[in-house]
Amino acid sequence: MAFYDSIKLEKGMYGVGQGGLTKTLEGLDPSENYINTELAGLDAYQRQLKRFNIKVNGAGSDIVEKFFKTSDSAVLFPEYITRAVRQGMEEANILDQIIATKTIIEGMDYRTIVSTPSADEKELKPVLEGAHIPQTIVKTQDNLVKLNKRGRMLVSSYEALRFQRLDLFTVTLKQIGAYIARSQVKDAIDVILNGDGSQAAATGITTATEGKLAYADLISLWSELSPYELNTILAPTSVMADLLNLSIMQDAQAGLNFQGTGKLVTPLGATLFHTASIEGNKLIGLDKTCALEMVQAGDIVVDSDKLIDRQLERTSISTIAGFAKIFKDAAKTLTYKTA
Repeated sequence: MAFYDSIKLEKGMYGVGQGGLTKTLEGLDPSENYINTELAGLDAYQRQLKRFNIKVNGAGSDIVEKFFKTSDSAVLFPEYITRAVRQGMEEANILDQIIATKTIIEGMDYRTIVSTPSADEKELKPVLEGAHIPQTIVKTQDNLVKLNKRGRMLVSSYEALRFQRLDLFTVTLKQIGAYIARSQVKDAIDVILNGDGSQAAATGITTATEGKLAYADLISLWSELSPYELNTILAPTSVMADLLNLSIMQDAQAGLNFQGTGKLVTPLGATLFHTASIEGNKLIGLDKTCALEMVQAGDIVVDSDKLIDRQLERTSISTIAGFAKIFKDAAKTLTYKTA
C-alpha cells in the first residue's frame, strides 16, 4: 500500500549506496504502486514535494524557506539542488552525443578495456576448413583512467536566499551545471586530441589548400576514418563558420533542417556540434558509437548535511569523471594549413 505521506525523512537517506535519496525513497515507496492513480508519472522524490506542497518551478514557485518549514521537508533540499544542477548539465551537454558508453564506478580506480585491431584484422576474411579463426584481442589498459573533479562552490547565506523564489534559484543552479558540463566536454576532447595515457592521440589530415576548408577535405576525413563511420563532427567557432560557409552547406534542404530543428548535419550525414574547447584551425571527426567511454565516480555530490542544516555558506557541488578511448582510430582530426 502507498504511504508516501507518512515516510520519516532523515539525513542518512543520502548515504545509502548509488542513487542517493531518490533511490532510497523508491525502495520504501515504489512508483509502481501509483500506476493508474493521480500520482502516476511522479517519482518518489516528486511525491515528497507534493506531500509538503513545495512547488519548485513555474510562475507560482515557492520560496527557498518552504523547504525548511519542517525537519522532514528540509531533507528534500539537497536533492532539489542536485536535480537543478543535473538539469543544467543535460541542457548544456553534448557528451551524450559523443560518448559510446558511460560507466558508473564506486571507487576512484578504474581500468578500461581496449582492442587495437590491425587493418588486416578488421577484415572478416573467409576461413578455410580446419584453419584457425582470426582473433580479436581485448585486454585491460595499462593505465588507470584519469578522473577529474569538477565543481563549483555555492557561496551564499540562508538569510540571503530564504525569500528567493525557487524558480529563480534554479536558474543559478542550472548555470553551475552548465559550467561543469562544459568542463567535462573539454576533458573528453583533450583525451581525443592527446590520448588517455594508454592510447595515443588521434591522428589526422591537413587541408589541401592553405588556410581554407573545402568540401574535399571533409571527404578526405570521411575516407581516413574508414572502416569507422563519420557520424559526428566537433568544431570551434571559427571552423564552424567556415563549414557553414561551404556552398554545399547552403542548399535548400540543409537550410530547412537547420531552421526546422536547429540541428546541423553535413552532406556526409555527420552531425555538427559547436564547442569552444578545440583550439586553432582544427575539427574532430569521430564515430560516436565506439570512440569514447565516460567513467563517472558516483553522482553529483553536494554537502547534504550542511544544506539540511541551512549552512549554505561555501557549499560545494561537484562531480568526478574521466574519459578513455575505446578504439583509437575511431576519431580523426582535420587541421588547416597555415596560410
